[in-house]
Amino acid sequence: MKTIILRTASTYLLPLLLMFSIFILLRGHYSPGGGFVGGLIASIAFVLHSFARGLDNTKELLKIHPGFLMPVGLALAFLAGVTPVLFFDLPFMTGIWYPDQLPVIGSLGSALFFDLGVYLVVVGVTLTIIFTITESA
Repeated sequence: MKTIILRTASTYLLPLLLMFSIFILLRGHYSPGGGFVGGLIASIAFVLHSFARGLDNTKELLKIHPGFLMPVGLALAFLAGVTPVLFFDLPFMTGIWYPDQLPVIGSLGSALFFDLGVYLVVVGVTLTIIFTITESA
């Protein structure tokens, strides 16, 4: 499937899909979306790139193995959940919010860090599975 149309389209769609996945990630703790859906969109962007440019080019683009994202994401999500217990004597997974609004992000809180952890886990798992299947075929 290495047609000129797919290669050209993937060049423009990769950054566009990655920006959209970040938008969905940041939108998620206010409205539907979040880490899971944003992670799937980012994974689709890299899978499309690997279809168009080849698996080796996509791995060079990523710089790190996607399997590394799984434990980092799990740790981040766990820390977002356990921070209220350790520092504020609140129940596990209680939302903690920074009082001021940030320009692009909006309200910064523990929900965003949890969503970011889920985002990293989903990207890591999805790409590891897809890349493993592609390598074995």
